Amino acid sequence: MAVTEAPKIITGRIGHADSHTLERYLATGGYDGLRKALAMTPEAVVHEVDTASLLGRGGAGFPAGRKWAMLRKSPVTYLVVNGDESEPATFKDHLLVERDPHQLIEGVLIAAYATQVSQVFIYLRGEFALGLERVQAALNDAYSLGAVGSDIFGSGFSVDVVVHPGAGAYICGEETALLESLEGKRGFPRIKPPFFPAAIGLYGEPTVVNNVETMSNLPWIVLNGGSAFAALGEGRSTGTRLFALAGHVNKPGVFEIEMVKTTFRDLIHAPVLGGGIPHGRELKAFIPGGVSAPWFGPDEIDLPLGQDEVADAGSMLGSGSVVVMDDHTCAVRASWRITKFFARESCGQCTPCREGSGWLEKIMERIETGNGREDDLDLLLDACDNIAPGLTWPPQQTTICVLGPSIPSSIGSAIQMFRDEFLVHIKEGGCPYG
Repeated sequence: MAVTEAPKIITGRIGHADSHTLERYLATGGYDGLRKALAMTPEAVVHEVDTASLLGRGGAGFPAGRKWAMLRKSPVTYLVVNGDESEPATFKDHLLVERDPHQLIEGVLIAAYATQVSQVFIYLRGEFALGLERVQAALNDAYSLGAVGSDIFGSGFSVDVVVHPGAGAYICGEETALLESLEGKRGFPRIKPPFFPAAIGLYGEPTVVNNVETMSNLPWIVLNGGSAFAALGEGRSTGTRLFALAGHVNKPGVFEIEMVKTTFRDLIHAPVLGGGIPHGRELKAFIPGGVSAPWFGPDEIDLPLGQDEVADAGSMLGSGSVVVMDDHTCAVRASWRITKFFARESCGQCTPCREGSGWLEKIMERIETGNGREDDLDLLLDACDNIAPGLTWPPQQTTICVLGPSIPSSIGSAIQMFRDEFLVHIKEGGCPYG
């Protein structure tokens, strides 16, 4: 079992109890990356991020530098940071906003300078009470330091940053729904095209939307160079990445590991990471990238933690959440609870998602509670096929955003991998696991 000795790019500071303070941040090289960036041209900063091949850490995995390059030229542009981390069992960004808010702010300022925007909004999930408090306090300290505001560090570059709490809607993790929410509207995703944020974003102006973890990598990249970041990992999946490990493991938590050169087996079983499955039980299945991702079984445990490697196997790294299920897990109950979450969080704008999620949840509950019918499996798959035709991955789109077509993932995975469990529920009127 090989866990590489890659540097801790974004978690190197969190071992300190006062990692969230300005004093600790400055004592550990804080804002040196911003000072270096301000001495470069914006184009040179973008070049370093391009060289790093930094993929977005929010789920889609789109290269950050390329996203910045798509920004439509306009007198008014915005940068919005997506901190609305709402996927179940995903808590990596939560860690960053609580434990190292200055790193996030410095990354935001570097991105603002690189894209030459003068107004930034950091949109954080409203339930992150401590995170919101610490990011706002860090921002106030950064203003006092002269790192934010007019003529930052005497460079002539000025930018204002606003922290905005969301209202706890999962759909606002989708970038265009987030922009609607930021404008004071209900969080409904926008149709793309034409509403690609880089062209028509916040208040109708060109907007860059990046994730918290993506922004947090920028100070290290600027200080150490894009090539140093690209030397870690492999292929398109460069650098390190945070993974939120949850479920049946001895040591659940957030781990920063080198991409591709680390496998799911390493993450789950390495003593310095997940520490294995409790009580000597066996692995039954795991979800590799948040609950909207198709499940994997034990045969996929040696897959590298890489964007393309996981995609080629039929799933995604997504939100960076890995959920482990041992051999005492009820697959029906697990997929029902995931479906229930999506049914509750559907924004209701699109019929397949609004109606289909509710139908699926009712059928799943019927099976789990011992009232299932023998034709329910066909009914489930038929309803899933109407939401995501063909039940392929990536899913076919029938809705404005990907929430709807992601709903069938857990049901399709559970039926394909554990059909017998569904039949036991239906024929014996209950769950064999109690």
